[in-house]
Amino acid sequence: QVQLVEYGGGLAQPGGSLRLACAASGFDFNLYAMGWVRQAPGKELEWVSNIYNDGSETYYTDSVKGRFTISRDNAKNTVYLEMNSLKPEDTALYSCAKARTYYGGRSLYEYHYWGRGTQVTVSS
Repeated sequence: QVQLVEYGGGLAQPGGSLRLACAASGFDFNLYAMGWVRQAPGKELEWVSNIYNDGSETYYTDSVKGRFTISRDNAKNTVYLEMNSLKPEDTALYSCAKARTYYGGRSLYEYHYWGRGTQVTVSS
């Protein structure tokens, strides 16, 4: 059974950094794209980033481009999200998601398993 467990959330100051990790199990990690999504209080679930199964392609929503970096370690079945220059509007519950395909995409429909998430709060 597919399991996705996120780590690394917490409180950061504006301009600070956090690194999220997501440990995956229950499927062949090498075959599927992975993504990160987030949900801020009172807002809809939002796609943040995705990475191809082999790490060759990465994509980001406009609001995090140049600040966030997605990566993966297929030997460890883990996907990461490095978040720099954090802003208060980045405050949200961040979840990793398993894509249905090797490439994933921007649409939430491209994903069919999600972890429970890790809270990121950006505040001074």
